[in-house]
Amino acid sequence: MNKDELITFFERDLNKLITEIELYKKEENIWRTEKNISNSAGNLTLHLIGNLHTFIGKEIGKTNYVRNRELEFTQKNVPRKELIDSIHDTIQMAKKSLSSLTNQELQKEYPIMKFPKVETIEYLLIHLINHLTYHLGQINYHRRLIEE
Repeated sequence: MNKDELITFFERDLNKLITEIELYKKEENIWRTEKNISNSAGNLTLHLIGNLHTFIGKEIGKTNYVRNRELEFTQKNVPRKELIDSIHDTIQMAKKSLSSLTNQELQKEYPIMKFPKVETIEYLLIHLINHLTYHLGQINYHRRLIEE
């Protein structure tokens, strides 16, 4: 997979995330949890933003991002507009960080250990796309359950 295809997938799915957040009829429902639903759509969104800014921005784009992973799951009631603005920032960060990569660089080892064995930058980016898609599905399901 080349960098342009990877950028397309990140941009497509992050735009879908914006759509999901916009589809909540009541903004407070973005932060609701019930019964066996332990993570709200808002917290999953913060988690995705932190994850991508860490593994793409900080490590590939050299953005000096500092992650607070615990806060991704404990912070509450961030306004919808702020979440959407942060997703837009994440799209721009990913495009900027990945646009300068060559196909040869995609085959280099990812700079930090994330997996049981050393993997390529391309492998990590595909993993991150899958991670994004997984949580995007959870957010879609969360919205439909909470706002039935």
